[in-house]
Amino acid sequence: MEHFKINHQGDLDYFVATNSFTHLLEAFQKLPKSKGQIIHVIGAPGTGKSTNIYQAIRQLNLNIYEVKIALPSTNLDSRNVFQLMLESIREDLGINSSEKILEHLRKYDAVLFADQFHDSHLIYPDKSGFSQWTDYKGFESLGFYPICIYEYLKHREEFGNINMILQTAWRIRVKGEKRDIFTDIGPLSSLAVALMCLPFEMVKISYSEEETINIVKSHLNDADTDDILKYINKYGRKPRFICHAIKTGL
Repeated sequence: MEHFKINHQGDLDYFVATNSFTHLLEAFQKLPKSKGQIIHVIGAPGTGKSTNIYQAIRQLNLNIYEVKIALPSTNLDSRNVFQLMLESIREDLGINSSEKILEHLRKYDAVLFADQFHDSHLIYPDKSGFSQWTDYKGFESLGFYPICIYEYLKHREEFGNINMILQTAWRIRVKGEKRDIFTDIGPLSSLAVALMCLPFEMVKISYSEEETINIVKSHLNDADTDDILKYINKYGRKPRFICHAIKTGL
């Protein structure tokens, strides 16, 4: 399934513009002229959140810093992961002090947390990504977020000069199946999104049936419409899952 997951901007040859993408462009267009914005991009697994993010960045020619983290192990505590994130940013920017990180990040239109943060294990096979770590640690991984919130409040004035784009997912296991709390759990998801909309701007990536068919056919131009509709009924409007199912015959 990873064959159909976008991990860098060079993989966007199959992109299909949708209504969700239009909304994302509208949100991103404001970034060069404003500061202190935090945009959460949500969507069910398999809808291509990162694909839309990278395409919007490229189309608008935004000056983005993408946070990268490649963990040496999934058996780390939250404080270790936070410190490794700071160390990665510091080394990437070529600065010798974590205190100067925010000063350097304000030079960009936005700071992005996407595939090179969540899924770096797909880019560096000998390392672990943040999503692997959260899956391994389970509820223990929630300790990472209070640390981030504390640091944000501690440096709130400096963060007021920085825009952030977060590819946001919070997955929990329901009856042995991974579900995203913002998209996959009915009324609870609606409540979670409503609460998040209070302090942040939220953009949801979702598709109509026709858009889903067009996206799948952009990857698999010989895919039959009836087959795609069959898999939409099985998986929902999740192009990555449908492409994988058609390719493997599952």
